[in-house]
Order: sequence, then structure tokens, then C-alpha cells
Amino acid sequence: MADGSTLNFPALVLNADFRPLSYFPLSLWSWQDTMKAVCLDRVSVLSEYDAEVHSPHRTFRLPSVIALKDYVPAARKPAFTRFNVFLRDNFSCQYCGDKFPTHDLTFDHVIPRCKGGRTTWENVVTACGVCNLRKGPHLPHVIGMLPRARPARPTSWQLQDNGRAFPPNYLHESWRDYLYWDTELES
Repeated sequence: MADGSTLNFPALVLNADFRPLSYFPLSLWSWQDTMKAVCLDRVSVLSEYDAEVHSPHRTFRLPSVIALKDYVPAARKPAFTRFNVFLRDNFSCQYCGDKFPTHDLTFDHVIPRCKGGRTTWENVVTACGVCNLRKGPHLPHVIGMLPRARPARPTSWQLQDNGRAFPPNYLHESWRDYLYWDTELES
């Protein structure tokens, strides 16, 4: 490798429609996986880093943006996970409305399990620790703690859209045109 570390050259992976496979977490592949896909002709290279890797007979510039040649449809029903509940709710407590880092969030059963509530998209919301303890095993209307939004199963598109509001810690300049191509330009 020409410039030292091989850890700092992830490729942004776009679907065949040139949209990222996912925004949160951002769809990135290691340079090794990217080079394998390039050699197997499974992706098109759209942008490259200045860095190179060498085989015994060839030199390759490392791709920074690639697009899959075959379209991968998004899952119709996103998995019911703690992270996806937080993402649906924009990492905000549904009782007080404040945003929190993931490690400070919990999820709350709107109708508590002890009162027959189930662990489903339609009954679980993001909550901060303080609000979760305050609500406890009570029904929301009894103690005046109604969630800000009625919990519902999100679509994959809704989760992707929410994820776009949380840019990753690292953005290579070659990725920007592909991540925010449909946002309003400055006037």
C-alpha cells in the first residue's frame, strides 16, 4: 500500500440505483471486500482514493465509491430490534422529547407487560432512563405520560430516511454527492 494504513479506505456502497444500501449505519465495505467485488465484476467503480494496492502483476487504485451491478431490494419489513426502535423514534425519548446517545436510551412498553402489553412495534417506544422509571408499570393515560407519537411499524424507507439525519463520524469528500443528492441546495 502506497500510503501506509489500509484501515482508512472504506468504500461507500451504492445499490444499482446509486442510492446507499443503508444510511444508518452507512453502507461501507472494507477495501479488501471492495477489491474482491471489483475483480469479480460485481460492482462499478465510481470514485477512487489516491491510495493504491499492488498484486504481483498489477496496481489498483482503491475505490472510494462503488455501485452494485445488480439491484438489491430493501427488506419490506425491518427487523424489530432495539436499535431500529431508537432509529424510528430519532433517538428521542417519546415522553420528554429530548435526544440522547444510544447508551442512555431504553425502550418502554406503552402498555406495560404486567398489564398485558406485548413487545411489538405498536407497543414499544424509545425512552430515557428517567422517564422510563417515572412511568414504570403504569398505563400512560393514568399518569399523564402519553408518547409524543403513536408507535407503529416503520417501513424500511422510513428508517433509511431517519438514518440520513445522523451523518457518520467520517465522510470522505467523494461520498457527499451520493449521500445527499436529493437535498435542497444552498441558494
